[in-house]
Parts: sequence; structure tokens; C-alpha cells
Amino acid sequence: MILYRLRCAKGHEFDSWFKDGKTYERQEKRSLIGCPACGSAKITRAPMAPRIGKGGQGRGESVEAPVETPAVTAPAPDPQMAALARAIPKEMRETLLKLREQVETNLEPVGEKFAEEARKIHYGESDKRGIYGQTTDEEAEALADEGIEFGRLPWIPRGN
Repeated sequence: MILYRLRCAKGHEFDSWFKDGKTYERQEKRSLIGCPACGSAKITRAPMAPRIGKGGQGRGESVEAPVETPAVTAPAPDPQMAALARAIPKEMRETLLKLREQVETNLEPVGEKFAEEARKIHYGESDKRGIYGQTTDEEAEALADEGIEFGRLPWIPRGN
């Protein structure tokens, strides 16, 4: 997994995880990466400080950007997440709510069967389509180990 700092044509910067450098290049070339703030698909890598991982330690949480079939996993509602959502800056909260709305409008909800359905799509046992739902950290790690591309999003609650 590799983390890139990206910048859109309008100057918004954001971080995104990729399986490897080639995965980023393929998605960038096909305009599959969108700015979470404005939706622009004109993305370039921005300068960033290197991250040095702990050798021999367990894997951390990972996130991959969707490729051909968008698949998104969101954590189950959580009181701590609700408290965190109230503490984030207004502009970021609005952006995350717009992203949530886009996911809910354009992808099929599969709930807690996300990992199962993502595997079916990946292995051709189910029609290719965009889905979203919830997984545990262990299920997400297993999907990533199998090479199934998906993204994880902070799923903040609606309302005040």
C-alpha cells in the first residue's frame, strides 16, 4: 500500500491510498480519481514527506481508491464518530456529507454483506456494479489481501 498526497486543478489537496504506484498511474490516466472537495478529475501528485513504517509490525488500516466498480465501506454508526463529526471543521463536514450523498445516490447498499458481495463481483459471480456497506477491519484487510479494490470512508451522521 502506498499513500499519495494529491492536488486537483483547483488547488485542493487530499490524501489517498493505492495498492501500488502503478495502480495510482492507471487510475490517474483514466481520470478515475476525483477531488473530494470539488469533484475535479484533473489530479496530480503533490509534494509530501515520506512515511517510514515499522518493520515487522502488523498492518495498519488501509484504504484503496475504487477502480472500475466502485465499492465503498463505511463503519457502523458509532457515538464516538458522532462526537468527532461535531468537532470537524464545517467545510470538511459539508464535503463528507456531499460525498455520503453521492455514495447513497449512485451505489447499491449491501449493508453488512459488503465483503461477501465485493468478492462475488470481483470473482465474476455477480454483476459488476457499485456497492457500499459495512465491513470489519479484519474483513477489509482480507479483501485487500485478495486484491479486491475498494475504498473506506468516514461515514459521519447527518444532522446537527
